[in-house]
Amino acid sequence: MKINEHFLDLKDSYLFATVGRKTAEYKRAHPDKEVIRLSIGDVTRPLAPAVIAAMHKAVDNMSRTETFKGYGPDQYCYAYDELLDTILASYARKGVTLEKGEVFVSDGAKSDCGNILDIFSVDNTVLVPDPVYPVYLDTNIMAGRKVVFADANEGNGFLPMPDERVQADIIYLCSPNNPTGAAYTCEQLKAWVDYARANNAVILYDAAYEYFVTDARCARSIYQVEGAKECAIELCSYSKTAGFTGVRCGYTIVPHALVRKGTSLNKLWARRQSTKFNGVSYITQMGAAAVFTEEGEREIAENIGYYRENAKIISDCLDSLGIWYTGGKNSPYIWLKCPNGMKSWDFFDYLLENAQVVGTPGSGFGANGEGFFRLTAFGTHENTRRACDRIRALLGK
Repeated sequence: MKINEHFLDLKDSYLFATVGRKTAEYKRAHPDKEVIRLSIGDVTRPLAPAVIAAMHKAVDNMSRTETFKGYGPDQYCYAYDELLDTILASYARKGVTLEKGEVFVSDGAKSDCGNILDIFSVDNTVLVPDPVYPVYLDTNIMAGRKVVFADANEGNGFLPMPDERVQADIIYLCSPNNPTGAAYTCEQLKAWVDYARANNAVILYDAAYEYFVTDARCARSIYQVEGAKECAIELCSYSKTAGFTGVRCGYTIVPHALVRKGTSLNKLWARRQSTKFNGVSYITQMGAAAVFTEEGEREIAENIGYYRENAKIISDCLDSLGIWYTGGKNSPYIWLKCPNGMKSWDFFDYLLENAQVVGTPGSGFGANGEGFFRLTAFGTHENTRRACDRIRALLGK
């Protein structure tokens, strides 16, 4: 028996586990201090009423023989038509036409970000931005792939563009970005699509935060860019869109037009999913099917508006302090430059010890994240305002 020794190449602890441990240690040492967390990207608003009603109905269906559901339909990797129809309709409203067989329902974008690698050779070179969502990097390290980095930095607004000197087979893009909150325009994404097609590469496009986009120039789907269906797989989630972090549902788009060496990647992914995945629960799927209905979209828009207001509260705070940042406008994340040249973890400790506010150190997302810090807009209005009051009082000095 031999272990996968590539796991030994990973950092000892997942970033957010370290943040949680350090926060817990501080709280144990200072039980009289109230800590406000603006670190992890977990939602705080409840599920929309339309979603709850649909899930209650689905639960009732499971209690009767004539409406009971077991495994989902084999035809679409265990996804139900009710859900697939609403996903297709949501894309149509963005000007994108898809077929049911191109949509694969999953338990979330995080899972598919790693699982999709099953259909690619370990000999591929992978391009990920730096800084980056840790899952992109860690899952490829686990597999032993060669990883190269796209240079995201303050100078390019943390939106790196293709470098023709770099040859990559798999490209990870996230827009709006986690952790930086920066969002690509359709024009910028066209450059990436052209690069991928010229290099016979495949883009893995994480669109988990697309419902936060308000700028008409920015893409909500990479398939709004001509030629993207021939080179891109899109990963989506209901977690931030509809508050499904505790329910778990997402979907991945693998177009039929995506073919390499005469082989359909859609067929490979369908084969992988039918072998290793039994689908998302019927109750969850029915709840998700209500998200993109007229009533559901109206209700989730209220929740997203709530988080956008939090982002504005944080942005206004940083503006008043003269602190540089990206995000906050088309994203629930605010990526700020640590004041006075502080290192990321030093600023984490400083903010926790002096303001009892927790964020996420930028260096945990990569070398280019050093000297930066992420705050999220997923808290409550009250906690967000109180956290910003504390930050303003501390840094205003």
